[in-house]
Amino acid sequence: MRLIVLGCSGSGPGPDSPASGYLVEAGDTRIVLDLGNGAFGALQRHADPWELDAVAFSHLHPDHCADFGSLVVHRRYHPRPPYDPTSRPLPVHAPAEAPDRFAAAYAPSAAERAETDLTDVFTFHALADGAGSAVGPVTLTTRRVDHLCEAYALRVDAGGRSLVYSGDTGPCTALVELAHGADVLLCEATWPHVSDEWEEPPPGVHLSGRQAGEHATAAGVGRLLITHVPAWFSGEELLAEAGAAFDGPAELVAPDAAYEI
Repeated sequence: MRLIVLGCSGSGPGPDSPASGYLVEAGDTRIVLDLGNGAFGALQRHADPWELDAVAFSHLHPDHCADFGSLVVHRRYHPRPPYDPTSRPLPVHAPAEAPDRFAAAYAPSAAERAETDLTDVFTFHALADGAGSAVGPVTLTTRRVDHLCEAYALRVDAGGRSLVYSGDTGPCTALVELAHGADVLLCEATWPHVSDEWEEPPPGVHLSGRQAGEHATAAGVGRLLITHVPAWFSGEELLAEAGAAFDGPAELVAPDAAYEI
């Protein structure tokens, strides 16, 4: 299995990276996890969007899903598609509100919205806590995590290897349980554990660098990859926090970087 970072900037695109987006390759199977602002452009450097087997969204905040509209346009209006997209709708695994939310973002006016049904080129599969689904040889498992909206951590298993993506979450046991024994935990670290604004981070929103390391330790993962660092914080400082709480290898991801799992 291989992980390619399309974008890793937290809370929105930064000067050096799109917002959240990750391409997972397992043999001939390609799955995108999240597609935030700017990630669709980056995707085209690494894969033909027509060759995707599924897209999965951890949650529906714009920095994780804003570029879905670009994918809609690509599948509906590309002048030379390699196949009829209505005959091979692309599976989308996402929170239950995704069809309505994505249609409203794509067609904001009431008149256009009334005529918009994205199921011509997509099939939507609602995520649920503890549910699993198959994408070719890949198993996708989800757990509900602690964020400001309906949000999930995603586990990808294929060929005896495992990757867990935290999505956005505050500290929660569900992430530890999902990541138990995983080869790689791709984990958000959005802010420092101690700052001028708080003595401890607010609950139910994001993880600090220290908390990311603590979750990796509790889950017994093989490797920790830190992501979702906003442009206004230092990734190296958050990585240092994580490394102080996790004895295994830890790394700060970079856009366009690839990681073997």
